[in-house]
Amino acid sequence: MTVVPLVFFSLFASTAGLGDLKKIGILGGRVIVYYLITTAVAITIGVSLANAIKPGYGISLKATGDISKILGKVNQTSPSVVKTLINMVPSNPIKALAEGNMLQIIFFAILLGIAILSVRGEKREVIITGAQGLSDAMIAMVNMIMKLAPYGVFALGAGVVARYGIKVIGNLLVYALVVVIGLAIHLTLLLFVSLYGLGRKKPGEFLKKAWGVMVFAFSTSSSNATLPLTMETAEEKLGVPGYVSSFVLPLGATINMDGTALYQGVAAVFIAQAYHIPLTLSAQLKIILTATLASIGTAGVPGVGIVMLTMVLTSVGIPIEGIALILGVDRILDMLRTVVNVSGDLIASVVMARFEK
Repeated sequence: MTVVPLVFFSLFASTAGLGDLKKIGILGGRVIVYYLITTAVAITIGVSLANAIKPGYGISLKATGDISKILGKVNQTSPSVVKTLINMVPSNPIKALAEGNMLQIIFFAILLGIAILSVRGEKREVIITGAQGLSDAMIAMVNMIMKLAPYGVFALGAGVVARYGIKVIGNLLVYALVVVIGLAIHLTLLLFVSLYGLGRKKPGEFLKKAWGVMVFAFSTSSSNATLPLTMETAEEKLGVPGYVSSFVLPLGATINMDGTALYQGVAAVFIAQAYHIPLTLSAQLKIILTATLASIGTAGVPGVGIVMLTMVLTSVGIPIEGIALILGVDRILDMLRTVVNVSGDLIASVVMARFEK
């Protein structure tokens, strides 16, 4: 119910909120490319680990629909990468919204957000403000729904264990461990290497100065709530110029969700394994593409990542009811992936500051 309007309004508002694209110039293009690359690498790490460790093997979930039709849908919705890119352009955006074609919705929302920047004066501000208001309203709706989540998680979790046995908990722990390992690899081998190689700052020095931000991000599970502290730390402790931090960090809190993207990749493969649904290479590439683009529209508040996961699962035909299996451990994983999200934003600001000399 919430995923389509949340994705559309969040993406449109965040794209339109970039301001005048001409003024953004080299810094904007550079940081957006950097964010997209790190996010794509994160989701690739997650998918690769899930394929190697196979946390979903040993579970035999039964889909509510005909499994042969589901397998057919997976094959049908997993064309070549080139065809996927071509199909991202909707012939009818209203039809894409009605059918929940997420890649087409993402493309149209971003394109519309860019187009609205050419509209001058009060009209543009009214539209952007309205879109941001609707985005905030959808997040508020998600928060309302999430208040029921503990009861739903209890009921769904009890049902899964009763139906498939206590061994499911073991698989769930392995799944959580895969996510944690993936987050650790991404933070230490990619982000810290990027920090040292591109930003010329030692990881130990960074950790010492950014530790308070990481603890706050862990406790709140919200990139948005952490943003003021993140900006203060970047400017006062890491020496990032104000004009760089004021652009790179709010943008990162909107579109740079490395930890969330990695978790979505692991979760998608885990649920597919639990349903015994084989994922072709093109299907896994589509998961990487969808999760990368979905991270752009993932609001930096607790609980929204699980909503965005439904979009990733839908893109390759994996039954979304499989999310019930992972909800029980999602909160702690949400806290950990927020640490990676916020750390990635801070490291990006350091790297961009060095490029800006």
